[in-house]
Amino acid sequence: MKFRPCIDIHQGKVKQIVGETLGAANGAVVENFVSKQSPAYYAELFRRDGLSGGHVIMLGPGNEAAALEALCAYPGGLQLGGGIRADNAARYLEAGASHVIVTSYLFEGGDLNMANLLRLVEAVGRERLVIDLSCREQEGAWHVMTDGWKTFTPFRVDAASVRELEQYCSEFLVHAVDVEGKRSGMQERLVANLAEWTSIPCTYAGGARSLDDLERFRTLGGGRLDITIGSALDLFGGDLPYHEVVERCAGS
Repeated sequence: MKFRPCIDIHQGKVKQIVGETLGAANGAVVENFVSKQSPAYYAELFRRDGLSGGHVIMLGPGNEAAALEALCAYPGGLQLGGGIRADNAARYLEAGASHVIVTSYLFEGGDLNMANLLRLVEAVGRERLVIDLSCREQEGAWHVMTDGWKTFTPFRVDAASVRELEQYCSEFLVHAVDVEGKRSGMQERLVANLAEWTSIPCTYAGGARSLDDLERFRTLGGGRLDITIGSALDLFGGDLPYHEVVERCAGS
């Protein structure tokens, strides 16, 4: 189990927000934390602490310069997501991203767009592609969400779909949409499902808020899944000590 750090960038600043409020019709994005520090500050911190495989997410337009600042501070150590397409993915790899993370481009038109997936694999290679399967439960099944996590797609995250997609990517990133940014506890059934279904690296994000949660996550995931913690960390205004999370996950 690895701790995968995150740098979420919104309106050019490092923030922690409640993800499902992004793109709300009234513009009322719920911000848990707005940092006075630069993206490079966090990237350099994660590099110092030997934390690789974290992600930089551009939450909407106008965030590219800030994202590139993070990549330059930790070349090869961070993945990049947000607006990734076949025609721009390679440029971000050249700028220092270790991998690109993609969701919306793969689900243009609602369901999985296989043509776009194949274009991405051709552009960057399976080994540098991370598929984001951020999902929400509906009638007992996990469905990928798009359009700022407002729209249910018909695509189900289950054993069969995971096996199919593993042929085209090197990792998965999965945000539990209902709890992401809320510090309300993990979606434990999703954690257990992902541990059962995945055979390549998979990072779960959403709801973890304590060291007890970390141990519960380790048990549910059998040590096979990695975890991201954002709003709960003291690094981002929460109560959970960042250094204790790093120590607890080191070597596990």
